[in-house]
Amino acid sequence: MKKTVAATALAACAQTASADVTLINVFEVPEAQIETVISAWEDARAFLSEEPGYIETSLHQSLQPNARFQLINIARWESPSAFLEATTKMRTAGVFPQIEGLGVNPALYTVVRTDAGDETTQ
Repeated sequence: MKKTVAATALAACAQTASADVTLINVFEVPEAQIETVISAWEDARAFLSEEPGYIETSLHQSLQPNARFQLINIARWESPSAFLEATTKMRTAGVFPQIEGLGVNPALYTVVRTDAGDETTQ
């Protein structure tokens, strides 16, 4: 995958934060490509789970067939830099193929509130 605006923004995040982060990546997927994307995600998960800083990931599929974002990936990493290094390595290795019509929208987040309403500092 070529470097995108999103990848550039993620790189900037990696340079400014060092705490545990959550990746939320929403996928715009043509209906005919859903199984292809799930299979590619499984390959990416297998690769990334072996990288330093990986904590966990899960892939969610919409219950609504007409939802704009059919798949959403939520992953936790020890730091933005660990995420960036691992995903750069994955792209270089060609683990996740180009898939026609696939749109990805990744962003890294930190927790600012929990269900108990507590503020968190990271």
